[in-house]
Amino acid sequence: MLPPRRFLPSFSLLSAFEAAARTGSVTAAANELGLTQSAVSRQISALEKQLGVALFLRERQTIRLTIAGDTYAREVREALRRISSASLNLRANPSGGTLNLAILPFFGMRWLTPRLPRFLESHPGIVVNLITRLEPFDFRFDTLDAAIHFGEPRWPGAALTLLMDEEVIPACSPVCLERHPVRGPGDVLEMPLLHLNTRPDAWESWFAAQNVGFDALHGMLFDQFMTMVEAASAGLGVALLPRFLIARELELGLLVPAIGDRAMATGQYHLAFPPDRGSYPPLMAFRNWILAEIDRDRLAPNRAIGQ
Repeated sequence: MLPPRRFLPSFSLLSAFEAAARTGSVTAAANELGLTQSAVSRQISALEKQLGVALFLRERQTIRLTIAGDTYAREVREALRRISSASLNLRANPSGGTLNLAILPFFGMRWLTPRLPRFLESHPGIVVNLITRLEPFDFRFDTLDAAIHFGEPRWPGAALTLLMDEEVIPACSPVCLERHPVRGPGDVLEMPLLHLNTRPDAWESWFAAQNVGFDALHGMLFDQFMTMVEAASAGLGVALLPRFLIARELELGLLVPAIGDRAMATGQYHLAFPPDRGSYPPLMAFRNWILAEIDRDRLAPNRAIGQ
């Protein structure tokens, strides 16, 4: 249910206010909107009267947002952006078949994006918009339909579909392995360790699983898998990397396992979505497709991405 009409200012009032707040000038807002200065001033005054709050401080020929006005401007700008985005999506696909999907950067780049043409070919009426997100968010306050999530299934109120398990291996460049020969897990301690800041305990867990004692673990810190893969390929050290996401580097010989069969299970990937979107046709189609893709990989683990 929408709130009472007195709390729903017209689009024209909000547009005039947002333009003036963003440009800091009634004149600039008028030029942007194709209106006169007096028309924009009247619209801002009408909005202030409707809300019962002063949004600007008037100082001679200049305007300056009040504290309340600054907060309101941020929220109005986001609301207008969402309306604009919804309108663009509808125009691009009048049938309404748009899927707004949050993805993890490296997973999206390496695993999902190369396969998407196959999905779009089999579902030509669906438009997929990809947005990078690293942390869970609240679907109630976002325009996203679903998200690819890794780790503990800690997404209150969301439905979760298990996609796949992940395991990581210590990987480095051949040159790095030549400089630091590894005969057993303990030798990895002598190598420069590369860390991911979203998985700060990864190396500790790996060494503990290998029954290797250690004091403090140091090394370079990265905020993205992608840059850590590049650093490992360049010979800067050894990194714990998901095997299925570095298949290309392993195949080309840019990376090699630092030690034999020492993979470690780290967590699971899920497709998260609001329960009330579970029957949304584009989401249903994507969910069925991605599960089928994962099954294909299990049956043919050496199949090249995109085939």
